[in-house]
Amino acid sequence: MVQIVLPDGSQRDFPAPVTVAEVAQSIGSGLARAALAGRVSYDGKPSTLVDTSHLIERDAHLAIVTGKDPDGLEILRHSTAHLMAYALQDLFPEAQVTIGPVIENGFYYDFAYERPFTPEDLEAIEKRMMELARKDEVVTREVWSRNEARDFFLSVGEKYKAEIIDSIPENETLTMYREGSFIDLCRGPHVPSTGKLKVFKLMKVAGAYWRGDSKNEMLQRIYGTAWNSKEEQDAYLKMLEEAEKRDHRRIGRELDLFHFQEEGPGLVFWHPKGWTLWQQVEQYMRQVFRDNGYQEVKAPQILDLSLWKKTGHWDNYRENMFTTESENRVYGLKPMNCPGHVQIFNSSLHSYRDLPLRYGEFGQCHRNEPSGSLHGMMRVRGFTQDDGHIFCTEDQLQDECAAFTALLKKVYADFGFDNVLYKVATRPEKRIGDDEVWDKAEHALMESLRRTGCEFEISPGEGAFYGPKIEYTLKDAIGRHWQCGTIQVDFSMPVRLGAEYVDANDQRRTPVMLHRAILGSLERFIGMLIENHAGALPAWLAPVQAVVCCISASSSPYADEIAQSLKKQGFRVESDLRGEKITYKIREHSLQKVPYILVVGDKESQAGTVAVRARGGKDLGVMPLAEFSARLAEEVATRRDDIRTQQETA
Repeated sequence: MVQIVLPDGSQRDFPAPVTVAEVAQSIGSGLARAALAGRVSYDGKPSTLVDTSHLIERDAHLAIVTGKDPDGLEILRHSTAHLMAYALQDLFPEAQVTIGPVIENGFYYDFAYERPFTPEDLEAIEKRMMELARKDEVVTREVWSRNEARDFFLSVGEKYKAEIIDSIPENETLTMYREGSFIDLCRGPHVPSTGKLKVFKLMKVAGAYWRGDSKNEMLQRIYGTAWNSKEEQDAYLKMLEEAEKRDHRRIGRELDLFHFQEEGPGLVFWHPKGWTLWQQVEQYMRQVFRDNGYQEVKAPQILDLSLWKKTGHWDNYRENMFTTESENRVYGLKPMNCPGHVQIFNSSLHSYRDLPLRYGEFGQCHRNEPSGSLHGMMRVRGFTQDDGHIFCTEDQLQDECAAFTALLKKVYADFGFDNVLYKVATRPEKRIGDDEVWDKAEHALMESLRRTGCEFEISPGEGAFYGPKIEYTLKDAIGRHWQCGTIQVDFSMPVRLGAEYVDANDQRRTPVMLHRAILGSLERFIGMLIENHAGALPAWLAPVQAVVCCISASSSPYADEIAQSLKKQGFRVESDLRGEKITYKIREHSLQKVPYILVVGDKESQAGTVAVRARGGKDLGVMPLAEFSARLAEEVATRRDDIRTQQETA
C-alpha cells in the first residue's frame, strides 16, 4: 500500500506503486490534462521536481505541478527550448546543439551552424515547432551511462555535447530526454508530451561564446519566450513593445543626454544635458547623506593588491577586477568602495560613543564585466555608487538596518516608486566567515524587515561572499522589476582589516560593518528613471525645466528677459529666439519632453505675462510670471510630478 498526502492534507491510498500522472488522474481528469510534473517529498525531506512518469513506490507527499505554478512555467519553458532544438535540427541537420537554459520570461539555446540564422529561419523554425507540438509526441526520460552518452553524441557529430559529458565523472549516470527523433542530455523534468507546448514565440538571434569564454568559438544563441496562456504571452509582448519605446539608449540619443562608443566599452560619455540630470540625482542623494548622519568621504581608485587579498576580493572576485602595475607593484582598480572606507575608519581610534559611524561616498568603481553582458547603462564596466558603510555594535545592528529601510522607502517615493519588493539573500556556497556569524547576520536582516512591517522573500545562496544582504527591488511603470538598493551585514571584513573600537570597559572590539546603497549604480538608476518616465522626467529632475519661445522677432527681447529672470531664480531654462514658426518650436521642444513651454508674443510682452503649455500639450493658460515661478518652485521643492498627475486624472 502506498499512501500519498496532498497539499491540502488529504490522503489517497494506492494498492501498488503509482506514477504522478496516475495520482493526478485519480483526483480528476482536468488536473490530469493540466499536469506537467510533480513535486514529491519522502520522509519529511525537501521536495523534488519529477516527471509525471515518476513512479512513487512508498509513502510520500505530492503536489501536482501545472502551468499556473512557477515551477510549471519553468518546465514549459525548458521543454520549449528542447522543442526548438528538435525543430531546428529537423530543418538544419548539420546544426550542433549545445546548451539551452531557462531564463527570465523565456529560454535560449546555443547552436553551432555554418552560416548565420536569418529572421526567415526563425519563422521556419517556429512553424516547425508548432507542427511538432501538434503531433503530441511523448517525451520520455532515459538513464544512460556516462560513456554510452558520450559515444552516442560523438557518433552523431555533436562534439559540444560530448565535451560537456567529458567534464562529468566517469562513474556518473546521465538522464536523457527523447521526443520523436530528437534526444538530448538533460536533468529534467519535462512536460509529458509536446502537445503541452502551445504558447511560444522565437524572439531573436545573438552571438554567444561557447561556455561564455571569449577564447572559444562564437555560437548562435536563439532566444524565445513561452507561457501558460496566450493572454500572458500577449501581455508580455506588449510590455516588450512598450519597453522598446522607452529604451534609455534610444532616448539618450534623442534627448542628447549621453552616448556609448567602441573605444570605451561599458563606459558612458555624458553630454551636458545628461550630466545635468546626473547632478540632480547626485545632489539629492548628497542631501540625503547630510540629513541622515553620513559623513561624505573619498577613497582612492586603485589600491595595492595586498589589500584586496586581505579583504578576500582577490580570492573570490578577481575575474571581475581590472589591475595595473607601477614600479613592480600590482594594484587593483576598485570594484567596490568598502576596503577604502575601512582604512578611513582605521586612521584613528574610535570609542563606542562614536558609533554608529556612517560614511558615504559617490565612489567610482570598475568591474571587468564580459563584453557580451554589457547593456547600455544597465550593465557597465565603470559606474558610480551612492555607497555607504556603517560601523556599529551588534546591539545597534537591527536599529541601523530598520532605519535604512525606512530611509530607502522615502527616497524611492521621491523618485516616484512606491512599489518596493524585499528579498533576503542568504549565504552562498563560496563565502568567508563561519556559520555562527552568518546565522547572526541573516537573523538581524530578517528581524529588521519585520520591525518595519515589510514582507520579504528568501533568496537562498544569493548573498555576497562576505555577508548576507537585503535586496530592494522596484517595479516600474510597465511592470518590470529592477534590483537597486541593498544592505549587507559583514562581520568578516572588519576582522580581516583590523578595524576596532574601544568599548565601555576600555576593551578593543571589532565593529559590525554594514554595506549599503540606496540607488546602487547611479548609471543604472538613471537609465531606469529614463525608461520608467519614457524620458518625460518630472520637473525637479528634467535637464531643462522650461523653454521660453517668442512668437515673433518683436517679442524676442521679452522672451530673453523672462528666461534670464527664471535662471536667476535657480531654474534650468532656455530661450528659443529663432525666426521659426511658433508651431514648429512647440513641436520641437515637445519632442524633447521639456516639462513647460512658455510662449510670449506682443500681447504677453505688454501685459507682463506668459502663456504656459505643460508637457503633453496641456494648455495652462496665460498667467503672470510670478505665478508660474511659484508653481514651478513648489513642484521642484516637493518633488511632485504635477504634469503626470494632471494627465492621469484628465
